[in-house]
Amino acid sequence: MSVRSTLISVMERAARRVAPQLRRDFGEVENLQVSNKGPADFVSQADLRAEATLREDLSKARPEWGFLLEEAGAVEGQADMPRWIVDPLDGTTNFLHGIPHFCVSIAVEEAGELTSAMIYNPITDESFWAEKGKGAWLGERRLRVSARRDLGTAIFATGIPFKGHGKHEDFHRVLTAITPQVAGIRRFGAAALDLAWLAAGRYDGYWEDSIQPWDMAAGILMVREAGGLITDYDGGTNMMASGSIIAANPNLHANLTGLVLQGLQR
Repeated sequence: MSVRSTLISVMERAARRVAPQLRRDFGEVENLQVSNKGPADFVSQADLRAEATLREDLSKARPEWGFLLEEAGAVEGQADMPRWIVDPLDGTTNFLHGIPHFCVSIAVEEAGELTSAMIYNPITDESFWAEKGKGAWLGERRLRVSARRDLGTAIFATGIPFKGHGKHEDFHRVLTAITPQVAGIRRFGAAALDLAWLAAGRYDGYWEDSIQPWDMAAGILMVREAGGLITDYDGGTNMMASGSIIAANPNLHANLTGLVLQGLQR
């Protein structure tokens, strides 16, 4: 049985408080005011409202902590204190197109180490959470990565570069290397949920390049605590700085890494 810390309870309360406004905005998606951050990279008023609510709630609980926020950027806290890493709406493009696959992602980083994570899907009411040394959970159910060993039965997830973002030629080479070897590849458009689903055994592996720290922070800890392996493309653990990530169950991580590097011709 799971024993949630006070900190996890704080994170879940914040995520659940913002959920009704996200669901309301999702229901009125055609009326949202949308501005462009860049080519095919949108930010809606829903993002901004959700981020403001999360920041308010988390600041009340830990007023001395800093933030790394998707929209507002870095906010300094007191020296030597942890910081929150927050994506108020991971899967914004899904959201804006009426696709019900998006989430709130919150992580805690202490002295450069990820220690707590919450990924909450307002549509399915699934609450994925993890704490360092205490495992990964979906509600009250302990999570473990899958045990598959055969690439031919494995399903991997990824993110596809889009207009103005990412390394398109690299991606296509990697996809060409992986596709003939596996049972399937999925692209659902929310990196945090991809990693949570990997932790839950729904996927067997995941790779992506050119993604931001707030997209992956909570998911990194989730996968580790569910028994998965996770590295950057160079085999190190500096994913949030490099923007590249390869994650899988322990049986398939080396295989997936080899295929990615084969595609990149490293």
